[in-house]
Amino acid sequence: MKFSSLDLAPDLLRALDACGYREMTPIQQKAIVPARRGRDLLANAQTGTGKTAAFALPIIQQMLDRPEPTQPGSTRALILTPTRELADQLAETISSYTQLLKLSVLAISGGSTLQSQQNRISKGVDLLIATPGRLLEHVSQCNIDLHNVEFIVLDEADRMLDMGFISDVMSLMQGTSEERQTLLFSATSSPAVNELAQKILNRPETIRMAKQNATADTVEHVVYPVEERRKPDLFAELLEENSWFQVLVFTSTKKQADELLMDLKIDGIKGAVCHGDKAQGARRRAIADFKSGKLQVLVATEVAARGLDIQGLEHVVNYNLPWLPEDYVHRIGRTGRAGQKGKAISFVSREEERALDAIEHLIGYRIRRINRPGYEVGSRDGLRKRVASSRGPQKRNKATRTQVKGGNSQISAGKRRKRSN
Repeated sequence: MKFSSLDLAPDLLRALDACGYREMTPIQQKAIVPARRGRDLLANAQTGTGKTAAFALPIIQQMLDRPEPTQPGSTRALILTPTRELADQLAETISSYTQLLKLSVLAISGGSTLQSQQNRISKGVDLLIATPGRLLEHVSQCNIDLHNVEFIVLDEADRMLDMGFISDVMSLMQGTSEERQTLLFSATSSPAVNELAQKILNRPETIRMAKQNATADTVEHVVYPVEERRKPDLFAELLEENSWFQVLVFTSTKKQADELLMDLKIDGIKGAVCHGDKAQGARRRAIADFKSGKLQVLVATEVAARGLDIQGLEHVVNYNLPWLPEDYVHRIGRTGRAGQKGKAISFVSREEERALDAIEHLIGYRIRRINRPGYEVGSRDGLRKRVASSRGPQKRNKATRTQVKGGNSQISAGKRRKRSN
C-alpha cells in the first residue's frame, strides 16, 4: 500500500517522497487511518517498524485539516519519550515530514538549558517532543500551558515504565484536556502497559503487530562463545576479517565501553562511545559522526538501545549481554529495520550463559553458536572454582593481544603488534 493512497496534503506527500517513503510498513497501514479519524490507539509494534510515521503523519494531517494559529507558550501536539537521544531522533524525523509545511517542531530534554528552551516555547510550538522530567520542569515554572494540547503520543511507553517515569507522565496528562486524542506506542506488551492504557485511553483501537518481545525476521542472530578477556581480540579480528563498514557495539557498563574504545584506538580504528558519563553534546557528535560514516564503530551502553536510527545499519554486536533479556530485543532492533537485512552478533562468556538462556527463552528459539578456533571457552569446572573463591573474571593484559592456538601464544599481526612495544 502506497502513501499516495492516503489522500494526504500534497506538500506532506512531497516531503515523504523526498525522504524515500513509498510503500507503507504494516504498522503504518494499520495505524494511520484510525489515528487520522481521531481514534485513540494502543499499538504494540517492534522497534524499527516505522512507528514514528504511524503516529506523526495522522497528527500532522489533522493539524493541516484544522489549521489554527500557534499560541504562545503552548503546543497542539505533545510527544513524550523516555530519553534525550530518542527525543532528538523524533524531532529530526518529524521535521523531515514537515519540511514543506508551516509547522514548527521542537525537542526539549535535559540536554539544553531551561532558559534556551523557554525562549523557544514562549513563541509557541506546533509539535513538541519532550522527556517527562524536563517537561515537568517547564510546567512547574509556568513556561508552558498544556490545556490546549489536542494530541498526545506516548512513544516507547514500556521503556518509560521501566525507567520509573509513570508518575511524571500521569502528572502531565492531568494538565491536558479530556478531549485530547491519545496514542500509546510500545515495543512490548505487559500488564503494566495495559494498565496504563486503561487509565489514559478512551475506547482505543488495539493494534498488535508481532508477538510479545519478538525480534524482526530480517535479523540473523549468532553467538560466539569466548572468554571475557579475549573479547577485544575476537572483535578486532571479526572487524578486519569481514570489513564491517559500520558496527554498533553494546556493552553492559561504561567502563567496558571506555576500555573497548581504548583498544580500538590502539588498532587505529575510528570509534566513539555513547554513555551516561559523556556530555550531551559529545554524545550527539558521536551519533552524528557515526551516522555520517566518519566513524566505523560506535560503542554504547543501554542509553542508546532505543531511538537510535542508523539507516542501513547491518551489524549490531553485543560485546556483553544485557542484564535484562528484554533489552536484547531493544538493542538488536537497531538493525534489520523496515524490512532490511541485519545481523546481531553476541559474545558470550561462561559467566553469561544463564543470561543467554533467558534471552533464548524470551525470543522463543536457540541462537546459532559459532565456535571460533583459538577462542575456546574454559571449562565449567574452572568457572565454578572462580565463583567459589569469589574472584571475578581474570583481567586481560592490555599490553599485548594474544592468540592461543595449539598451546602456543602468538602476538596478533598488523596494527595489533603495537601492543608489544
